[in-house]
Amino acid sequence: MSAADDITNKIEAFKVGGADYITKPFHIEEVLARIQNQLAMIEAQQTICQLNAQLEGRVKERTKQLETANSQLSKLAFRDPLTWLPNRALLMQRLQEALNQRQINPDNQFAVLYLDCDRFKPVNDSLGHQAGDELLIAISERLNSVLRQEDCLSRLGGDEFVILLGKLEDSRYATQVADRIINSFALPFRLRGKDIFISFSIGIVLECSDYWDPEEVLRDADTAMYQAKALGKDQYQIFEPSMYQAVCHRLQLETDLRQAIQRQELALYYQPIVELATGNIVGVEALIRWHHPTQGLIPPDRFIPIAEETGFILKLGHWALREACGHLSYWQDQGIVGSSFSVSVNVSACQFAQPDFVKQLDEILAETHLDPQCLKLEITETVIMQDTPSVADNISNLQERSIQLSIDDFGTGYSSLSYLHSFSVENLKIDRSFINRLHKKKNNFGLVTAIVQIGKAMKMNLIAEGIETSEQLAHLKFLGCQFGQGYLFSKPLPSQEMITLLATTLPKHWETSEPS
Repeated sequence: MSAADDITNKIEAFKVGGADYITKPFHIEEVLARIQNQLAMIEAQQTICQLNAQLEGRVKERTKQLETANSQLSKLAFRDPLTWLPNRALLMQRLQEALNQRQINPDNQFAVLYLDCDRFKPVNDSLGHQAGDELLIAISERLNSVLRQEDCLSRLGGDEFVILLGKLEDSRYATQVADRIINSFALPFRLRGKDIFISFSIGIVLECSDYWDPEEVLRDADTAMYQAKALGKDQYQIFEPSMYQAVCHRLQLETDLRQAIQRQELALYYQPIVELATGNIVGVEALIRWHHPTQGLIPPDRFIPIAEETGFILKLGHWALREACGHLSYWQDQGIVGSSFSVSVNVSACQFAQPDFVKQLDEILAETHLDPQCLKLEITETVIMQDTPSVADNISNLQERSIQLSIDDFGTGYSSLSYLHSFSVENLKIDRSFINRLHKKKNNFGLVTAIVQIGKAMKMNLIAEGIETSEQLAHLKFLGCQFGQGYLFSKPLPSQEMITLLATTLPKHWETSEPS
């Protein structure tokens, strides 16, 4: 308080630290009010300082939590959550580091092993995915047991693992590791009270000096692994450039095959089926041929397996059925063949197992106006051995429509007479590999004799494939085989040439010699 009330005095008072200013004469009420305000302001400042201190503590605590969380996320980003092995991201980092070191110093050799379990899916299907996870953990532990500490085992996902072998003094170490893996997995895993055997197909990339991109290393190791799987599994293969070229060629072939129908590069050829006793052509077998624009005629054994692996066989098979039925219907309308003339079409296992397979047939037969009795479907033994509800239903529905079934390549697969007896199959085709053995010595055609006897006992029509000589024809007639096809009668012909053959060929008794 002061009696000095000049403005300069007030300013000077504030400069020396005064918080408020009261001039005389004063009123006690005003003094108390101003004091109360100052105390409130001090309390507010103290509260603010306290809150700031608390906030700062919380920020520090939260920062620490975020740092811990980020550290955990970083670990999760580079680790497989099931086995806690390095995952693909971490593997690619380490591969890049190995490549960089190799470029700096060529003596820094390394190798990559790509592993894929040969039969892991049945474990999940039979014991469940939880048991499968337990097995994967046990597999990773066993793999680690055959590696050095500096080697890097990673899991890419599923049942695929990759091993990066660094600091190699001798490239043979990579194959030694592969051998140790194969030998160690000869012992079973004990899982849920059962012994489970696991084997690996292994692809190895040894020479890494020409690589810059880790993806290319992994790609080539994967390619070698699939080569090992194709050659019988439970083994390893070392990558060679020719493998990559083969993969690229196969991929291009797959791409071209998917476009072949639209480009009208596919065609059906027909091979006559002859009644051996009379020489009459009683039917034909439809065979797919592919006229590639740059590679020429590609044999079926090159593109049919690709179609089956990719699932394109369903579209391809549907096309073949429609084409064959359409051609035969046209021949009948033109009077080239009679109403009992038949066409046989090969049907793949996955195509036959489709629940709507018979519905598709009905639509094709209605579209082409072909009598179902004129269509015969050729299937392999593996089809009826699937013994699934859809297969059984399809066979029953085909019988209702009087569509005959033929077992193709009988005797070359897992022959089972019980399946032939369980399902009504009208025709049995004797594979050409047996017909080729028919020579003058009778002991060379014992298997053909047995197959003929089986067919007769089960009241099935017998069709011999691959008849090329009159001597083979004589033996088959002697044994009582009713029908046959082969180059002795005609090679497979395009539709137009087949029309010419059918229009000009009269029933013929092919020259035969008596079997000795």
